[in-house]
Amino acid sequence: MFLSESEDESEQMPSDSDSESECSRCSLDEDYTPSGLARGSEKEDFTEEDSSDEEGNGRPIKRRSPRRQLRSASSLLSSPLKSASKKWEQSPLRKKIHYESTPKKNSSSPSAGKTLSSPCRKTPSGKQQADRRANKDDADEEDQWRNIDEEDVEPPQPHFRPERDVGPQLNRTANYTPLELFQLFFSTTVIDTLVKNTNAYGEKKSQEQKERHVPVTAADMYSFICIVLYMGIAPLKTLRDFWRGSRLFNLPFPASVMPCRRFLAISRSLHMNDPAVEAANDQKKGTPGFDRLCKIRPLYEQILEACHTFFHPHQHISIDERMVASKARIKLKQYIRNKPTKWGFKLFVLADSTCGYTLNFFVYGGRECEPTGKGLSYDAVMKLLNIPFLGKGYKLYVDNFYTSPTLFLDLLKRKIWACGTVRSNVAGYPKTKKNNRPEKTPRGTIRWIRKGQLLFVKWFDTREVMMCSTIHKAYSSDMAKRKVKNADGQWTVKQVPIPSCIRDYNQYMGGVDLSDALIGYYNVVHKTRKWYKTLFYHLVDIATVNAFILYKEMCKMHKRPLVTQKNFREELILSLAEIGSTPRRSAPQNFMSASPFKMPPASPFKAPPASLSNVTSPPPGSPSSAPPPSTEAPPTAPGLGHLPAYFVEQMSNVAPRDRATAGRRTCVVCKRKSPVYCSTCQKTLCFTALRNCYSEWHRSNNICV
Repeated sequence: MFLSESEDESEQMPSDSDSESECSRCSLDEDYTPSGLARGSEKEDFTEEDSSDEEGNGRPIKRRSPRRQLRSASSLLSSPLKSASKKWEQSPLRKKIHYESTPKKNSSSPSAGKTLSSPCRKTPSGKQQADRRANKDDADEEDQWRNIDEEDVEPPQPHFRPERDVGPQLNRTANYTPLELFQLFFSTTVIDTLVKNTNAYGEKKSQEQKERHVPVTAADMYSFICIVLYMGIAPLKTLRDFWRGSRLFNLPFPASVMPCRRFLAISRSLHMNDPAVEAANDQKKGTPGFDRLCKIRPLYEQILEACHTFFHPHQHISIDERMVASKARIKLKQYIRNKPTKWGFKLFVLADSTCGYTLNFFVYGGRECEPTGKGLSYDAVMKLLNIPFLGKGYKLYVDNFYTSPTLFLDLLKRKIWACGTVRSNVAGYPKTKKNNRPEKTPRGTIRWIRKGQLLFVKWFDTREVMMCSTIHKAYSSDMAKRKVKNADGQWTVKQVPIPSCIRDYNQYMGGVDLSDALIGYYNVVHKTRKWYKTLFYHLVDIATVNAFILYKEMCKMHKRPLVTQKNFREELILSLAEIGSTPRRSAPQNFMSASPFKMPPASPFKAPPASLSNVTSPPPGSPSSAPPPSTEAPPTAPGLGHLPAYFVEQMSNVAPRDRATAGRRTCVVCKRKSPVYCSTCQKTLCFTALRNCYSEWHRSNNICV
């Protein structure tokens, strides 16, 4: 029997006969040798058992002498155990016993090669050591990298069970216009919130700066958004350039929707939250209750709710970051080195991989919430997937910033499968180097390890790509085309094996990138000094792109021809201009309808006959001397009565500063804007110092000589 660590040596010392029998039993257990090794051979040494005990207990044990010698040694000591142990360490008897217990190389005694056990620590038997070695070999076999020749077990594929039908959550038999789809996101509630908070801030600002504030109406807000969208189609450097009448900047549309001063006034007063709420939030700065997104909170939540409500994603979804360019001096601004837009606001976005619909997003405001201790990427994914009526069986694709074994296993508990690139330093990644890769790895080499439900794959393309997945098997006989050099140094196209996880990752990871591309084509964000206005413009972009995706999905259902995003935005801009406010004048599109102008009276003068000098008068008394009777009105002189007039003459309530340009229409000759028209022909014609389309048109039509 072995002695426990808590028992005293002197108190547990048995008699001679008992000690001999116990020592013999102990030695039999300790002398167990695996087959193939002779007892007392040179191959069997103390170092092997010491190393195995090091692995089990963390430190080597001290060899002790047999109990019979220990009893004789302990009988010589009369001091307490603590002092006796010190004297025992310094005694020459300890050295003698140590030499006697050391086995000799040529010893033939049956006790040679024995390992004496410590009375204070149990030594595992030979059978336990053999089991430990076998378990270690099995673990090494499991942790080694495998190649594509070894078959992998395909995990059970998810059953896709969404809570709603995928696609637009609309009346699928109705035909929606671009304006109606845009109003799903910027509804009347959203517009009323913007109008209310903009007027509240405008009144507050007018009292401070002693300026008159003209109240903003819902029609004014629609006109403001209309021009903002128009600026995305025809971008210019400054806002005032859209209203310049020079030869280079002659854009008539913005002036027909809203004057420049009115647009700039609304832009300066634009607010998404109540100023009183913002003032109360500013007092909480530095406390946990402070909201960094307070200025955009109402609009942000309403747009986000609309994104959840009117679309249900397909099975493949993806998560990635998005940068909104800004250099505002605020803590919300982030810097990402490997992004095209390095400075700005960082958004975490969940998008549909099929169409790029922005399903969920949030602005990263720093580590303000309570962390779970599993990392920022883990918290971001769980927050984005916390959507009601999402369903089960989704396949999520992420990059190496989010991928971790802990995240993927927790997603499996929520019936969401995941795949993504992984970093080698993440917790849970296999650290084994066994059968990793040769020195010169050919293109298309695959190595994989499966640990339960997690699959780790290495694929060697131009560089090493590491993947982690809970969806795929290691290799499914997929091939990819790659350019490689042959023996002659020539580039040739070759089919190389590719893991299915990398193939699906390349196909479905670009959901957020597709959404970013659709936004970037006609981005409405322009320079501003206020950070919350930058996010307002980005919310307009998100609403417009999501409305365009809904329009495309509805066209596919009705088997109608698809339209481009540019045509969609053009129709949306014209629709917003119709329901928006107009300048303080009559609508320019109604000037030429049903001839609202009075025709001038006919001239009483008769037109003289052409070329009177060349006509010979008949002799008096001839029958031809009498004028023939005529029932038609006498012809008028060419160009007589065709006088220029201004549109503003028929208008009322026009400010004096606007009388020179009010009511302009497109000239029929040069296609530019002109406030002048012909009172007889009812044609808009230019009559300025630089252009005289009035005379040119009348001469070309043989009206003027």
